[in-house]
Amino acid sequence: MKLTPVTPGRRFYELFRTQGKLVSETLTELSKSLLEGKSRHARLRDLEHECDDATHQIHNLVNSAFITPIDEGDILLLASSLDDVVDLAEETGDKIDLYRIQSITDPARQMGEYLARAGIELAGALDRFEGFRELQPHRDEIHRLENEGDQLMRTAIGDLFSRVTDASELVKWKDIYDLLEATMDACEHTANVMETIAIKNA
Repeated sequence: MKLTPVTPGRRFYELFRTQGKLVSETLTELSKSLLEGKSRHARLRDLEHECDDATHQIHNLVNSAFITPIDEGDILLLASSLDDVVDLAEETGDKIDLYRIQSITDPARQMGEYLARAGIELAGALDRFEGFRELQPHRDEIHRLENEGDQLMRTAIGDLFSRVTDASELVKWKDIYDLLEATMDACEHTANVMETIAIKNA
């Protein structure tokens, strides 16, 4: 069987697909952790290291490639944006462990589900990123999830300040809600980066 060598240009898209799968798995693991009320931080940390490795490979490929399939700055921006999603999700899991959270709130569980769905959309968009076709439906769904998540977190934080009297619990949950919202914002930012790259290269 004749093997077709992978060109450096195709290798970029392979690594982006790898990052997409890692983002999706990370957000799914975080969601499961929130739904179950059980720590999955060890797995989240492993996924964060794997994504760091993929990001490092992209940086090395940019430095060694004579020609890149898209602008070098756009490649690095997309790689770092995807890495940021995984970093924030891992940090969320870390804080849940650090704060020894015993009971997960309903808004946190719901936000975890939104994030898992956003991860699936990002992975789906990255599967189609080469050629820049059919990205808009994924971007639209991520935008919708971000809007719903934003409203959910606003309501959750309002309830937190009106109902929780223990100062330490207040600080802990405000931090966790902020991290969950930041993770979703990072998902939307990544989708916007992909959209901008697609427009520039259409």
